[in-house]
Amino acid sequence: MPNLVIIPTYNERENVESIIRAVFALPESFHVLIVDDGSPDGTADIVRQLQAVFPGSLHLLERPGKHGLGTAYIAGFRWGLQREYAYFFEMDADFSHDPNDLPRLLAKCRDEGADVAVGSRYVRGGKVVNWPADRIILSYGASLYTRIILWMPVSDPTAGFICYKRQVLQTIQLDKIHFVGYAFQIEMKFAAYTLGFRIGEVPITFKDREKGQSKMSLRIIREAILGVLKMRWRVFFEKYA
Repeated sequence: MPNLVIIPTYNERENVESIIRAVFALPESFHVLIVDDGSPDGTADIVRQLQAVFPGSLHLLERPGKHGLGTAYIAGFRWGLQREYAYFFEMDADFSHDPNDLPRLLAKCRDEGADVAVGSRYVRGGKVVNWPADRIILSYGASLYTRIILWMPVSDPTAGFICYKRQVLQTIQLDKIHFVGYAFQIEMKFAAYTLGFRIGEVPITFKDREKGQSKMSLRIIREAILGVLKMRWRVFFEKYA
């Protein structure tokens, strides 16, 4: 049974073909779902052309307008759950996540008993390259802050390179995932953790994008900081199942 790699895109024409081909070059069986939020640069057109090269394994979900990372992934999860995929992956389009690490995340869930596998920058063997010092401090500080507030034993809670077993996404009530930026990544892990799923971490090397523009903004950072506090409070009154 193939596994589904979900890649949200917005103005990624410089990266999208290369990332798709890199995934399909792997020895494991992966399908790719591109969730494109109306990219004006023609990202979706490139994907449509490649569908003729990878028929039945490259899929495109187009959404009008830019609705945020979290809603893109949730749309991808729902799409995949309507089909027979056993493992679901989150991955960026810009090669900050190395496609060659996908089999390692898969093995963590399939062979080692994890329900969620996180590609982690902050466990032994993980690292970040090509990031300025202030960005590294911000990212690591956010991870430390999140662990302190949520009591969640995940070294890289803001990570966006993840494998989920199907059961995890079937159990989480996705309508209760409230956040759309980096806080979405935290909330999905927190939901899985509070529901008793086992989270494992796989060390990766994260590198900053070389092409295209970063989607980071002050609004996304603010959402993550306040969102963690809201998650801690809300879990006392509402469960994610």
